[in-house]
Amino acid sequence: MSAPFVHLHAHSEYSLLDGSIKVKNLVRRAKDLDMPAVALTDHGNLFGMIHFYKAAKRAGIKPILGMEAYITRGSRHDRGRKKGEPSQTDHLILLARNLDGYHNLIKLSSIAYLEGFYYKPRIDFETLQSHADGLIGTTACLRGTVAQLALNDGYEAAKAFACRYRDVFGAGNYYIEMQDHGLEPQKQLNEIYRRLSADTGIPLIVSNDVHYLDREDAEAQEALLCLQTGSDMDDPKRFRFSTTELFFKTPAEMAALFPDDPQALENTVAIAERCDVELKEGELHLPRFPLPEGFASNGDYLRHLAFEGAAQRYGDVSEATRKRLDFELSVIAKMGFDGYFLIVRDIVHHARERDIPVGPGRGSAAGSLVTYALGITDVDPLAHGLLFERMLNPERVSMPDIDIDFCFERRDEVIRYVIDRYGQDNVCQIITFGTMAARAVVRDVGRVLKVPYDEVDRIAKLIPGVTGTSLRESLENISELKTLVDNSADYARLMKLSLTLEGISRHASTHAAGMIITPTPLVNHVPLYKSNRDEITTQYDMKSIDAIGLLKIDVLGLRTLTVIDKALRMVEENHGRRIRPEDIPLEDEKTYELLRSGRTVGVFQLESSGMRELLTNLRPTGFHDVVAVNALYRPGPLGSGMVTHFVDCKHARKEIAYEHELLEPILRDTYGVILYQEQVMRIASDLAGFSLGEADLLRKAMGKKQKDVMAEQRKQFIEGARARGIARSTAEKIFSQMEKFAEYGFNKSHSAAYAVLSIRTGFIKAHYPAEFMAATLSSEIDDTDRITVLMEECRECGVEVVPPNINTCHPEFRAREGRIYYGLGAVKNVGMAAVETIVAERSEAGAFRSLENLCGRINSRLVTRRVYESLIAAGALDALPGHRAQKLAALETVTERAARRFRDQALGQSSLFGESEEPDEAPLPEVAPWTAQEQLQKEKESLGFFLSGHPLDRYRDLITMIRTTTSRELRDMPGGERALIGGMVTAVKLTTDRNQRQMAFVTIEDPEGQAEVVMFADVLEKSRRHIGENSVVVVEGRVSRRNGGDGKVLVNSVLSVGEDQTPSWKEVHVTIDLDHMGEEKVDELKGVLTGRPGDSRVFFHIQENGRRSYVIRARSQGVLVDPALVSGLSASVGACNVRLVPAGIGA
Repeated sequence: MSAPFVHLHAHSEYSLLDGSIKVKNLVRRAKDLDMPAVALTDHGNLFGMIHFYKAAKRAGIKPILGMEAYITRGSRHDRGRKKGEPSQTDHLILLARNLDGYHNLIKLSSIAYLEGFYYKPRIDFETLQSHADGLIGTTACLRGTVAQLALNDGYEAAKAFACRYRDVFGAGNYYIEMQDHGLEPQKQLNEIYRRLSADTGIPLIVSNDVHYLDREDAEAQEALLCLQTGSDMDDPKRFRFSTTELFFKTPAEMAALFPDDPQALENTVAIAERCDVELKEGELHLPRFPLPEGFASNGDYLRHLAFEGAAQRYGDVSEATRKRLDFELSVIAKMGFDGYFLIVRDIVHHARERDIPVGPGRGSAAGSLVTYALGITDVDPLAHGLLFERMLNPERVSMPDIDIDFCFERRDEVIRYVIDRYGQDNVCQIITFGTMAARAVVRDVGRVLKVPYDEVDRIAKLIPGVTGTSLRESLENISELKTLVDNSADYARLMKLSLTLEGISRHASTHAAGMIITPTPLVNHVPLYKSNRDEITTQYDMKSIDAIGLLKIDVLGLRTLTVIDKALRMVEENHGRRIRPEDIPLEDEKTYELLRSGRTVGVFQLESSGMRELLTNLRPTGFHDVVAVNALYRPGPLGSGMVTHFVDCKHARKEIAYEHELLEPILRDTYGVILYQEQVMRIASDLAGFSLGEADLLRKAMGKKQKDVMAEQRKQFIEGARARGIARSTAEKIFSQMEKFAEYGFNKSHSAAYAVLSIRTGFIKAHYPAEFMAATLSSEIDDTDRITVLMEECRECGVEVVPPNINTCHPEFRAREGRIYYGLGAVKNVGMAAVETIVAERSEAGAFRSLENLCGRINSRLVTRRVYESLIAAGALDALPGHRAQKLAALETVTERAARRFRDQALGQSSLFGESEEPDEAPLPEVAPWTAQEQLQKEKESLGFFLSGHPLDRYRDLITMIRTTTSRELRDMPGGERALIGGMVTAVKLTTDRNQRQMAFVTIEDPEGQAEVVMFADVLEKSRRHIGENSVVVVEGRVSRRNGGDGKVLVNSVLSVGEDQTPSWKEVHVTIDLDHMGEEKVDELKGVLTGRPGDSRVFFHIQENGRRSYVIRARSQGVLVDPALVSGLSASVGACNVRLVPAGIGA
């Protein structure tokens, strides 16, 4: 029989950067050692307490809830050292005996963060005295108060403080804690402690200060401490533990350390038996909703609002609708969630009343008719076949999860309303933890081990950047990584430590959207944390909040809603037409023409290059297709061949076959493909008699591949299907199909809700492109790369963007008369506050007449000279007299004169005539204007891109005809695909390969951004003359995508298309869309191609009825490809419909 012992002092990963044990591993080790219980005592916090509690309960051992508190001998309100007072913060172990103790732990930890934080979250003796009920205290480690006094101030001082603690906790609730980690001070202290126990009657216990699981993890723990302190392992002055004994020891190992203290060992078990905290999982703690007069309960009021809302939505409420509402309301009432739905409806209703844009819904909440009737969501679940049981399953009680999107710029107003409505003490945001993911942990550990950066970078880049990919998987699957680690002791050490630390929590932050609302003050339910930005959050994360039954709401800020709102306001201002988002039709032909064309940059969820390719292939004809697109464009369906099958079935290239006629109404909208989770549920219900609640459990089991559950469900499905006259073989085949597709199945409710936003943004772009693009540009005003992409899209859409102008433009982008006026706030180094000041002055006192007039009217403390420099470089002051070089040369003098006048006015000083003695307008200096190249370069520096022109303008059509992808599209292209990309060389970085041959990383810029291409030695030798800076080239090669990063091109060949270059061309391919090309355009094309004999063969790709039908090779002789042909083809059919195949660059 093992010695009696329970660990009462253990740290997990939630002692951030001071513990390396995952909670589940702590519990598993205690279980493996047959310990009846184990404590968790993280430093100053309860971050991991609920995860620990649940893991221990699942393992069948008792969880002892605790904390190693930081306690100051002065006041928790003190900051810094005061004369005559100790400066250190001591440690104290606190364990909850009962629920009162648990709640006092919550209060103590909250007070420590909210009132006592000074480097550490601290309590003081006063706080402890007020909240000691239900707690057991122990002296803790060498940093404990009694230990510090015993070693530094003498026995009597230690004895006095120990007795003081005993009196606070009460007789039998305070223990002296002995430890032995091989440290000499501990051996001295243990002798003092034995005497102290004998003199005071305070009982002894023993503990190990557990920070890691196994002895061999000690080095990983030291690496963790280095990360915490910003030092490296070789630093002789760094903080270190100086022992390898802080691991989870067995009872036998503890007994061997303390052979003369059997009672102290037994006392740990006695404490474990006394500690008995039972948290009521699943019990709800919802705030009370303030009911209006005339309603006796939440249920009554919810029913009233639901039926009232249904009447507004549908007019006459049909019997089927009434039955669905009754059913949903009964489930909500049975689960006790009436108040939850009322609170969410109240928040959304408040936002709508104040014209704060609200999203149509997200997640499974869109499947509820009640949420639709209440106005929480804006997707009709009846019309789109969405299921309530996907949100709330009557067969399994779980907290509902209603996430709400609000306008990004006004989300804070919603949060303020919630706080005002339910009380500052009852509302806060939720904590989240950043973890050490695979790549990040390698970089962190590499730094503390002082492995050269380039070596660590090489290793980290071999690890896939895909979320969820582990280091161990990478080592098993990536041979280059395994070889590096196997052949280097340094790399092996790096990987060993990284594997130990991978996935542990590194830091705390505030969840982007999660909020909780409690019925009584927060500290009665959950411990609180204050961030270094003074944000108050829960100490429990999202999953823990759910587990203890608190109301959680996700209040998200979505930029798309802001874009829609701003665009529609401009539409009303410019066209006199007031359109509400909810009035935008889901079936609008012009919108679908836009989607089919793939011109969806800026359209919600539909703008990636892969998504645009899917749209052009699928050619959506109705809302159901857009819902499907959102569900299809995910790694599972894309990698399984499902997408190709889906597209082929829509266009009748494959026959749609149903295993049974009952499947046809369920799968009709998805062309026979099981795409949604709701379809799996409906099949189980309609074909096998499952209730929709049972069907939801089946859906979950399939998604999680729970084989034991699946076997039972298969049997139930087949029996149910046979009872409905379906043959066993057919039922088995259908179930197998469900299993296969359920792995990729998507939540249709979420897809439908987001498809509504796709349609709304598509509608605005199709009908009001200037307003839409202006709003989209404003939403991305701080992102230069994004602005670059959107400006190119404006050009592609034929929307003129008026350059920045100090007298006509506003802080944000504005649309007027079909044009977009550039947003002054998008100019670099300007800032929104400065341009708002300038525009406000212009609005009040009229347009600016000159540089001197501008600077003289704006206080230099509000708008600095640097702002004017950027505005000049961007061309924003071109409307004022003088060219840009003159204004920049005059700026210093002008701003100084202006500043002097402002100072004089502030002092009440002026000339006899009430004006400055200096002349109002000094002449601009005579300096040479910038060259066109200088002007473009300065524009790029101030805007992030070329605006008034582009060095590639003269080659734009030619490059469009040669390339197969753009820099933006390249980022998302799959590895291995062939790509031609063209642009201007802006940077060449030469390096050597492993054979010491020179290679190059070349940056190519096109109108949509930049791309990196890689030229290995052989290609570089042949192409070096083509890649000088500012040269214009098209490169051909294969796409390389390493570990989730942006695509790069590994170059095979280079074609120079700049000045004095005359490439030879093998073929000319022209796409002709007969649906949109009239006879006049056909004649124009004939004219371009006729009478230009040459060697380049011509092919016509004929499109008809929305898809490519056939290819025709021109019978006449080839054509001569020259600038005139390029220009003519571009004018007649558009450059994007022409493909030139160079003779020397591959087909």
